Order: sequence, then C-alpha cells, then structure tokens
Amino acid sequence: MQLEDLQIYVAAVDERSFTAAALRLQLSKQFISRRVMGLESDLGVRLLVRNTRKLAVTDLGQEFYERAKRILAEVADAEQAMSSQRSNPRGLLRVSAPMSFGATHLSPLVADFMRTNPDVRVDVELSDRVVDIIGESFDVALRIGTLADSTLIAQKLAEIRMIACCSPDYASRRRLPVTPADLARHPCLLYGQEGRTGWEFLVDGTSRAFEVRGPLRANNGEVIREAAVAGLGIALLPEFIVASALKSGALLEVLNDFDSPPLALYAVYPQHRESAVTVRAFAHFLRQRFNRALLG
Repeated sequence: MQLEDLQIYVAAVDERSFTAAALRLQLSKQFISRRVMGLESDLGVRLLVRNTRKLAVTDLGQEFYERAKRILAEVADAEQAMSSQRSNPRGLLRVSAPMSFGATHLSPLVADFMRTNPDVRVDVELSDRVVDIIGESFDVALRIGTLADSTLIAQKLAEIRMIACCSPDYASRRRLPVTPADLARHPCLLYGQEGRTGWEFLVDGTSRAFEVRGPLRANNGEVIREAAVAGLGIALLPEFIVASALKSGALLEVLNDFDSPPLALYAVYPQHRESAVTVRAFAHFLRQRFNRALLG
C-alpha cells in the first residue's frame, strides 16, 4: 500500500465517482479503478460498492476512509512543518475578496503580511462576483456565507454579525417590527441572495427563516446600506458595512431582541495550491488575525 493509494481512495469516496475522482486528481478513470481494486485486494475487504450511477461506501470502507484522511492530514502537517524550515514565502499571491469587506478588513492585513514577508508580491481583486478561482488563476479567495459544494479547500476564519436596521426617517413614518414575523408588512432591502429563502433570526434558540419582500436587491452591501439610509426600507447587513452609519445615527438597529445567525468568513483555495508555501503562510496569517472572532 502506498500513500498515493490513500489519496486516490479518499478522492473516490469524496466524489462518489471514479470519473470525478480522476478529474480531481488529473488521472485516468481506469487507473483510479485499478488502484482501488488493488487496495481492496491488499486489505482483503470490500471498501466500495460500484453501480451504474455512483459509488457506495461499505461500513469497513467508511472506517478505512476516516483513518486514511487522518493519515493524509498528518503527512501534510509533517510536510508543512519541514517545508517551513527550508523555504520562505515568495513570489506572486493572487487574492480575491468581496468589495466592502476587502476595503475595511483585508486591506490593512495585506499590508501587514507584505511587511513580514518582503519577498511576496500581492495582487488583490476586490469584487462582489464569485470568481472562478482555478479558471482565473487566483491563489486564495475570501468568501462570506454558505459555500457551494466544490473540490476547493475552505478554512473558516471568523463569523460576521448581521444587523437589521433602518433610518430614523423610516422609523418616524412606520411602526417598527417587534418580531421578525412583522417584517412581512415592511419593504425590505435585499442583500445578495437574501429574500429567496427569507431572513433568518433566532427565535427561542432556534433559527427560523421569515419571508421578506422589497423594492431593491443588490449584490453589494453598500448599495443596500445607502438605500436604508435614504429611508427606503429595512436592511439586514453585515455589521462591518453598517457600523459607521449606526455610530453616526444615520441608521438605527431594529429587532434588537432577535439575533440573526452570523455569516461565516472562509479562505478558499484550490487543492493543488494547498502545499504552496506562500498560500499556506497567507491562510495561516489570516487565521491568526481573525481567529474565528465575531467581526464588526
């Protein structure tokens, strides 16, 4: 049994398909199938059940999968520890991040990272579109919210508080909501995909989605914030977008007795970049700085 056998087996289980595993590892489907069969022969047990649609994992196969993942993780940790002793971060690092978050939170960290790693050149693109990390040759992307299923590696960095708010002018003209259910009677300003599944609030310790409708939807939080400041309705936005407006009094927090579940902030990067010294150093730097704190 070789380490490559474990990598192939883990990929096959993750993808539930020899074809998808082959694409992920850039190997042939026949090679993947042959190595898994050889692994089963060496172990003397059936790990996977093949059918025409996808692979199923046996009980022993699941146990072996968990053990294989731990072994691969330990090997990766050992390689990282050794490579950090013989190599310093250097070269070009391409980073993608959301516009508002990048300007408020990432900008000073990039400067700090470059000061401590003078051999690194950084190319930052701030955009609210979801970039194709591999196709557009990004090394790392910061993403906020629920991640789509993919073969990318994601590391959770922090949580971001969400705040429901409106302008004093809007508050003077309308009876403000007392519970999240009252939002159905208010124009709501919808950020990103918000509104398709509703706004979530914790009610008696349980997260519930409440239907919301409104005159504006935008994938940029600053657009929604300015509409809220103009009195067009109620917004639910990350705290870092509305903090200054709340401090100045341009916005007021509503539904103070009901928390909205925080959004998660992730660093996302391709699997083939996981072993790159500069990518590892930047991801580690971000983890240390954010440390899964609740960001405002």
